[in-house]
Amino acid sequence: MPGQVTDHSSDPQALDIIFIDGFVGETVIGIHHDELHDPQPLRIDLAAGLPRSRACDTDHIGDTIDYSVVRSALHEMLAGHSYRLLEAFAEGVAALLLERFGAHWVRVRVTKPGKFPDVDGVGVMIERRRPAPPASARHTAEVLSLLGAGMVPGERR
Repeated sequence: MPGQVTDHSSDPQALDIIFIDGFVGETVIGIHHDELHDPQPLRIDLAAGLPRSRACDTDHIGDTIDYSVVRSALHEMLAGHSYRLLEAFAEGVAALLLERFGAHWVRVRVTKPGKFPDVDGVGVMIERRRPAPPASARHTAEVLSLLGAGMVPGERR
């Protein structure tokens, strides 16, 4: 029906995607002598997926990934990293999103624009997922869920 909202809160595949397109900053990165002295521009495009964000219901920024905070973290990373390869830099961005910002899935694209006169840019794009919790953690979560519901696992009545 028009106007009817479908509840995706129990769909384990549903993701809310927070993205930043066209972030540009400067940094020293590369393997060739001419790249290791002066900062050069990097373009970063990223997408970070969360299971249905509570922000959809609460309208509070604390219930999702704040892309302004991600933007600040990218500026800090550009200023202080020691990566030489774009692949390693992209992996660092992915780890930042997964670990610090709680993303469950990320896609990171890092481009050196104008690296060569006959191409718009060169770069790398990676996708990463948060590792599944170990089986023991899933079992612990199930037990805690049962306890929270007032049931004691293994108890017979």
